[in-house]
Amino acid sequence: MQTPIVIVGCTASGKSALAEALARTLGATVMAVDSMQVYRGMDIGTAKPSPEIRRQIPHEMIDVADPWEHFSAARFAAQARPILERHMASGPPLILIGGTILYLRALLEGLFEGPSADPALRQRLETQAADGGLPALHHRLAQVDPVAAMRIHANDQRRIVRALEVFELTGTPISALQTQWNRDHPAITGTFLGVGRPRETLNGRINARVKAMLAAGLVEEVRKLQADPRGLSMEAASAVGYRQLLDHFSGKYSLDDAVEMVKIQTRHLAKLQRTWLKRFTQTHWLEAADNQSGAELVPAALAHLRQVTPVPEHERAEI
Repeated sequence: MQTPIVIVGCTASGKSALAEALARTLGATVMAVDSMQVYRGMDIGTAKPSPEIRRQIPHEMIDVADPWEHFSAARFAAQARPILERHMASGPPLILIGGTILYLRALLEGLFEGPSADPALRQRLETQAADGGLPALHHRLAQVDPVAAMRIHANDQRRIVRALEVFELTGTPISALQTQWNRDHPAITGTFLGVGRPRETLNGRINARVKAMLAAGLVEEVRKLQADPRGLSMEAASAVGYRQLLDHFSGKYSLDDAVEMVKIQTRHLAKLQRTWLKRFTQTHWLEAADNQSGAELVPAALAHLRQVTPVPEHERAEI
């Protein structure tokens, strides 16, 4: 029985580059634990690996849903857990890229799902957000569930509405329910590696990534998704990069302002990830130098893996 390798870090830190280079070395499969890479057609803005890379290295849990579908941590865990268990039982090694912390915890530990959505209640809350403004809804959340309100950004309508929906349906804050991990499946222990970057370096990488996404055709990608008559689910439309450009198309922002908002929201996401990642105290952090790519961290990653678990005999010398 082999445990998975779990690579974590803030957005734009170089997790994917490390995972791909490590997968080449170990002959491993990569699983993207990401709430937006599950969607077909959302390629550029989610930093999805290119088709060429995916031909060279097997990837799991990418392009498993259409962008008009609702997707959740529970659905992710239900689809990904059998894949994870199969690799643990018979190989090849599996490398998880922990892009969405909630999804990662749901996969490894199990997650209390909470009550099913109530369409009428959800519609009422969304109407209140449209009429009274999202800040007012976030303020109400702060009154009934201050812990959740601290975790959820004031502009994150999807999560604010869900948190209030859960509270109204159960009378219990969602922050309390989220501590009730489902033990129908035993928790899985992974070998955690983290990619660390100084904050200023990470901010520069975020800005460069946004610029590269725009050059690669992000605006056209979002416009194409918007034009589909089936639309975008609430989850897909909330993705950083997509939400801001959709607002630009509706006239809320100029393109320049929308791009700046993408950078700001991505930096905010990195800040939240930095806070959440402190909870993974078992992580062995690999601190990257300013100009060092994630792939260049492979020797340090292998050195740690050799200390904690035998490296498979089929490891190739080339990196």
